[in-house]
Parts: sequence; structure tokens; C-alpha cells
Amino acid sequence: MNRIKFSLIAILAIALASCKGGKSGTDGQLIGAQDRPSWDNNLLPYGMVYIPSGVFHAGPSDQDVNYAFNTKMKQISIVGFYMDETEVTNNEYRQFVEYVRDSIAHQMLGGDHLIESDNGQQAINWEMPIDMDWQTGGSVTEEGAQLEPMFYSEADRINGKKEIDPRKLEYEYTWFKWKEAAQQRPTDKNPLPRSAFMDKKKISIYPDEMVWIRDFVYSYNEPMTRTYFTHPAYDDYPVVGVTWDQTNAFSAWRTLMWNNYRASQRQAPLDQFRIPTEYEWEYAARGGRNLSPYPWGGPYIRNTKGCLLANFKPGRGNYPEDGGFYTVNAKSYWPNDFGLYNMAGNVAEWTSTAYEDDANAFIHDKQPDFRYDAKVEDPNVMKRKVIRGGSWKDIGYFLQCATKSYEYQDSAKSYVGFRCVLPFMGRSMNDFSK
Repeated sequence: MNRIKFSLIAILAIALASCKGGKSGTDGQLIGAQDRPSWDNNLLPYGMVYIPSGVFHAGPSDQDVNYAFNTKMKQISIVGFYMDETEVTNNEYRQFVEYVRDSIAHQMLGGDHLIESDNGQQAINWEMPIDMDWQTGGSVTEEGAQLEPMFYSEADRINGKKEIDPRKLEYEYTWFKWKEAAQQRPTDKNPLPRSAFMDKKKISIYPDEMVWIRDFVYSYNEPMTRTYFTHPAYDDYPVVGVTWDQTNAFSAWRTLMWNNYRASQRQAPLDQFRIPTEYEWEYAARGGRNLSPYPWGGPYIRNTKGCLLANFKPGRGNYPEDGGFYTVNAKSYWPNDFGLYNMAGNVAEWTSTAYEDDANAFIHDKQPDFRYDAKVEDPNVMKRKVIRGGSWKDIGYFLQCATKSYEYQDSAKSYVGFRCVLPFMGRSMNDFSK
């Protein structure tokens, strides 16, 4: 009996030794793939706040009978995400503009300004300086002469001032159409290539400074046109004059910039920056106060001292009463309970959602999304995108969390800006591993 027992043990030992398999050092155990990039779920991107998962009731919060008839209140569940604590400012958007400017300059100069990347393609050598004073356009070198096409011609200069031609600042970005790709099954006999679900767009990214005049014809707004985006006095004010397409380009660049840095540090990439859906925006605006009409929670637009709580059009048009005349600093007034500034007033904000009056009648109650990326040839009715929050030129009704309006995706306005969100990966900020 002992001899049989010993034989079985010997056979088992041999079997274990021969079936070790896998990477050396695993001892045949299921321990997961090793040498993975580092990850910490407790990450908080700079300038963003964490919005935890939760539920709220979307729909009218005012006694608007017609709106309430068309848009019934609906319970919505939202997964956690990060959100910019303020609207994207002029100076933050200028970082994007200068990146595009410098990348174009490097490509025009060529030579040592370009290097071969790891995948064998040409990439920009950011370590190579550009011999150009962009403020004055001053350069007497051959390199500077090569960049002359980026500036206005002499005939187009005002008082001889040399300035960058913003029409030359174009950014190309690529995105993947996930919903279309999901219609294809792994079992399809003739599957489409991955490229069939990829799309590219090249757009001019400089803000439209003329919106201050164009939006208000019989109003003297020329000083805002001349200074709002360029002067340091407005660096921390929300960027305006950007189209819906430009917000997507900015988000794509922001994603690329940060994930490239994280890759250089052997860190796992993050998901994509983007503008929020209208329901993410409304949930964040409420600050955890379900059914409250305004981001600060109460039913009034003044505090107990009679001070206005947002930048908008008070009364019949007493614009300076709230402390602002046009836009104000992005960190003006008190933030809501999530730590978000100016979710009411200052500038209305783009969302990714296509505008439809009764959308919440058919959207899913879990992380709802109603989207349509309209083409140039599509009719205008298909280019409507939801904007939220109201602006400096709007009456108090548009400051309510549930109130929505729209602008066309190819339009730019002096009262519409944006902020970005970033999906949170995991259940909760508290579920990070060490």
C-alpha cells in the first residue's frame, strides 16, 4: 500500500514539473500577466474635479407647462467621471493654438525639426528651437524666411503689424466610430476593415474673434473683438467663438498630449477627453442636489444678502448688477457642491448631444446618449447641438439646471464656451489598489 502511495506522489510531482508552462517563475499558478503599466485609480487630473456615479431626475424643474408636456421627468443613472472645474479658458485654449502653430512650423522647416519615430514614421523634434519671435514676427535668418507664409501678406497688415494668419492654423484629428463598428459581428463572413470605421477631419482651430460684432450688430463691441482672446487681461476668462467641431479637435489634442506623456513615463493611458453629454452636464450642474432648479441648490438667484449668484442678464437688462458686463473670470462666484464653477451663467456650454425636444422620452435611463455627427451636406436641423447653462446675455430662466437650448455645430458665438470631461475607470475613487 505504501509503495502504491509513493508511486502516485512521484507521478503527480512529475506531472506538475512537466506542465509548468507559461512564463518562467509563475510556478504554474494563475497570477495574471506581469510587467503591466502602472495604474492608480486615485488619479485626479489637474484642473478637474471628480463627479461620483449617481442618479438624478432629468427634466423640467420650473413651472414651464409647455416644456413639461413635451419633456417628462425621467430618472437617469450616470457613471462617474472627471470634469473641468471651470470653462476652458482663453489661455488654456491658447496652449492648443500654439501647439498647432509650432507643429506646422516644424513641418515647414523640415530637416532636424523632424525625426523618425518608433513606428518608422516622421515625428516632430520638439527639442529643436524655432528661430522666430511669434509676437513680432521678427527673424532675419533663412529659417525665419521659410515661415513667412504663416503670416499675413504685407497688403493685409494693419498699420504694418506682422501677425500670424489664423486661417493657416489647421489641426487634423482622427476618431473611431464605435457605434457603427458595433453593428459588425465577429461572425460576419465579409467583415469590413477597421479603417472603414475611422474618420478624419481637418479644421481651422483659431477662435472666431468677430463673433462679438456679428452677434450684436447695433452694439459697440469692437474692443472685445480686438482684445478678448489675445490680451493677458482675459487669460482666465472662458474662451468663446469656438464651434462644436473645434471643441472636439481640442479634446482630441488634449487626449493625445497627456497620453503621450504617460506613455513616456511607462504609465497606463487614460480614456479620451471629450465634451459632456447633456445628461452628464445636468447631473454635474445639480451638484448632488436632485430636483434643485439651480446649481447652488435653492429656488432663488440671489443669496440672503441680495447678491446675484451668477453672471447673466438680470431683470430687464441691468447687465452690470451681477458684477460683470460680458464674461467674467472663470472662477467667479461660488462653486456648486461638486466644486464646479459657473455651471449657471457666464457662457453657455457645448454638449455632445444632438438636440431633440423629447429626447428623454426614448433615451436609455443608464448613461443616456443621443448623438449624431452631422456632415457638411446635412440640413441645419441635423446640426443642432444642445447647449446648457445659460450665459451672460441670457435671462434667469436659462440658468436652471434642466433648461436646454441649442446652437448649430458649425456656428461660433460670443456667449458659448465649453469644458471637458474624462471617464472614470473603475467603480469609485475609493477603489484604488496599491
